[in-house]
Amino acid sequence: MRGVLEPTIDQLKRKLSHQLTHPAATAIEPLRLIGTSGTIECLAILAAMDKTGVAPDPLNGYCLTYDELSDWVERLRKMGYADRLALPGMSDRRAEIIVPGAIILHGVMKLLGVDRLKICERALREGVVVDWMLTHGLIEDRMAFQDSVRDRSVKKMARKYRADGERVANFATALFDQTQGIIHNLGSLEREYLWAAAMLHNSGHYVSHSAHHKHSYYLIRNGDLLSFTETEVEIIANIARYHRKSQPKRRHEGYNNLPSKHERKMVDQLGSMLRVAVALDRGRSGAIASFKTIYNHKTKNLTLQLTPVRADNSCELELWNIDYKKPWFEEVFAISLTAELFPSPVNG
Repeated sequence: MRGVLEPTIDQLKRKLSHQLTHPAATAIEPLRLIGTSGTIECLAILAAMDKTGVAPDPLNGYCLTYDELSDWVERLRKMGYADRLALPGMSDRRAEIIVPGAIILHGVMKLLGVDRLKICERALREGVVVDWMLTHGLIEDRMAFQDSVRDRSVKKMARKYRADGERVANFATALFDQTQGIIHNLGSLEREYLWAAAMLHNSGHYVSHSAHHKHSYYLIRNGDLLSFTETEVEIIANIARYHRKSQPKRRHEGYNNLPSKHERKMVDQLGSMLRVAVALDRGRSGAIASFKTIYNHKTKNLTLQLTPVRADNSCELELWNIDYKKPWFEEVFAISLTAELFPSPVNG
C-alpha cells in the first residue's frame, strides 16, 4: 500500500509546501479529506454510535476522527466474521472487507497527517450523473454551479424573511479578510459560513423581535439551505444565533449539536466576528462607509479605523456598541480591540 500511496502523497505535500512559501500566500489552509462509499460510511456510523448510541441522520457532513478510526481498526481486527456481521449497518459483504478497508484508510490519514475526514454520501453514481451533465453542456463548471446554488439559496432565504443583512455581511467578510493570517488562519469555506450567517442573522425578526437571535437559529436550521451539508447548516445557524446576547455554552442545545471541538471553535471565531460586524451597523442607517484594521503585534491590539459616510457624524452609537460587543472577540482571539473614527469628525 505504501509503495502506491507514498509517491502521490509526497507530490501533494510538495505542492502544499510550495503554496505556503509562495509570496502571495496569506494563510495556511488545513488539508481536507473527504470520505465516500460504504466502508467509510460504515466506520463513521460505528464511531458515532459509540458516542451517541444512534447513527447520524443524515450522515452527510459527519466527521470521523483519526483517533476514532484507530480504535475501530484495533477492535475490528480482533473480531471474527460473525462478530463483525452483528455490528450495526454491517452487510455480509462489508463484514468480509471492512478490516482491510479500515487499515487502508487509517494508513492514508496517517501518511497525510490528517486528524479527521468528512463524510460525503454522494459517490460514483452521482459522479456519473454530473459527468453526463457536464458532457452535454448542462453544467459549465461543477464547482461554480455548486457555489451559485449555495449563494442563491442563502439570498432567497434572506429575501423570504426580510433579513436585510447585506451591509453586515460586507463588514463581516471585510473583517475576516483584513485579519486573515494575522489573528486567524481560517479559509474560504469558513468565510462562506460567516457570509451566510451574516446575511441571515436577522431572519428571526420575521417571527418576533424578542429573542430574535434564537428564532434566526431555528429558521436557518430548518430552512432547507441547498447544497450545504447538515453540519454546515448547523455551523451557520449557530454563528447567526450568537450575534447578540449570551456567548455559547455547552448546555445550549444548538451549540452542543456541533460534531466536535473543531466546529465549536469555528463558531466562536466566526460568531465573535459577526458580533463586531453587527455593531458596525448598530443604527442600521449605513453610518459607516468602510473601515481599516491595524494590528500591533507587540501590544496585541487590533484597531478599527472607521470612515463615516458623513464627515460630521461622530458615530457615537456604533462606537458604543463595538465597545459593548467586543469582549467575546477579545476573549476568542486573545487580543484587545479598539475603534476610532478616521478621519476625526469635524467639530462645531
